[in-house]
Amino acid sequence: MNVLIREATEGDAAAIELLTMVAFMRAEHSRHDEHQVIAGLRQDGALALSLVADHDGYVVGHLAVSPVALSDDSPGWFALGPLAVGPGHQRQGLGTRLVRAALATLRERGAAGCLALGEPAFFRRLGFAVEPGLVLPEAPVSELQALAFGDRLLPLADVSYHPAFGLG
Repeated sequence: MNVLIREATEGDAAAIELLTMVAFMRAEHSRHDEHQVIAGLRQDGALALSLVADHDGYVVGHLAVSPVALSDDSPGWFALGPLAVGPGHQRQGLGTRLVRAALATLRERGAAGCLALGEPAFFRRLGFAVEPGLVLPEAPVSELQALAFGDRLLPLADVSYHPAFGLG
């Protein structure tokens, strides 16, 4: 399958919304509002990065990246997600490709690191690890994972996601 990972355009917004709704429709660990999270991030100008997996002009995957605030004021930290891949394209490596592309872009832009909420096994193989020193009060410790870029140390801090996530 020939799939291009590219930055999303304004013209992709409706396709991203529909894709995200369908991708999370049957997800067990979901509030089924991920499309609204993306819309809120977009509306507030808080999408630091929005990548799509484009298969012959159709959006079959999407990853949003937004800044997070840390209680110790460490700059340059971002959150991955929501990450959505259409049901007919799952288990083909598109989520992995989207995450790797986002991480490469964040590194190029000089980011300090990245956080992810989600399936620990998926993110572990991409270099993320559960870090007890980073706390998102609204989530179990086992679900927040972090990846520091370069030789940066992981901060010890409480994490605040953008209000669009509804975590607080």
